[in-house]
Amino acid sequence: MPVTHTSVDAEAAARLVAFGMRPKQLPARDVVYGELVRRYAEDNAFKALTHAVASGLGLMVLEVNQQAGAVLAAVDESIFEIKMDSYARQAKIRERRETEKVMHGLIHLAAAALAYPRPDDLANDTYIGRVSVEQVDAMVREAARILDERAQQAETNNDPPADAPELEQAWRAYARRPAAAATKDGRMAADTTRGMVARALRFLADQGFLVPVSDEQGGTYRTTPRYQIQVRELAADAAFDDLLALGVVAVASAGGTLRATASDTLQ
Repeated sequence: MPVTHTSVDAEAAARLVAFGMRPKQLPARDVVYGELVRRYAEDNAFKALTHAVASGLGLMVLEVNQQAGAVLAAVDESIFEIKMDSYARQAKIRERRETEKVMHGLIHLAAAALAYPRPDDLANDTYIGRVSVEQVDAMVREAARILDERAQQAETNNDPPADAPELEQAWRAYARRPAAAATKDGRMAADTTRGMVARALRFLADQGFLVPVSDEQGGTYRTTPRYQIQVRELAADAAFDDLLALGVVAVASAGGTLRATASDTLQ
């Protein structure tokens, strides 16, 4: 049976989506991938077909370009959505309680805010951010300190806000947990906050969002275009706006501010 032009196009669109699901694959390293990205940019019909194929799989196309390739995000209830249990297995998290989930959400949000501290950084496609385990840990601890001061000033330290009990418990748990401790064989203990941050950053590296550059500061990473696109999506989310309104940690510049607090979801 002869293959029609339409079926060939559908196969090409599906192949482009498949490339996007391989986080470390880049158009510059694959001739076929590069050609599909070029076609996506030049052929509106092919672009629409690619979006339709992705949508049928429960995915949303965030961006397609030669630097990042096809960057996808799972929609709600998609089979590809990363649930906390899946993240826990991939990041080797032992505890899966609600407080632990919020703590890891806070770590991921802090990493994003440190990687792109100004709105101009998110808008600049050539910007490369850097983030380290020690930086993220310090930022989350500062957030916990400020939240503690606010609670004491409001005389609600023993009465968590009804609208964010998990957040209250999370910063308390994070502040109580030691930052660093060594195991008998000299490795970083997994149940320390820096151990948690290290696993979170390694997870982002496995997803093609970060690239390790050195072991300094507990592990230092540089950002990738894929991560920049994902953080742009996070910054545009209504839940992120709610977090910004808390104003826990602010990084100011002429271009505006980007404040990081805590999140109980993983993007």
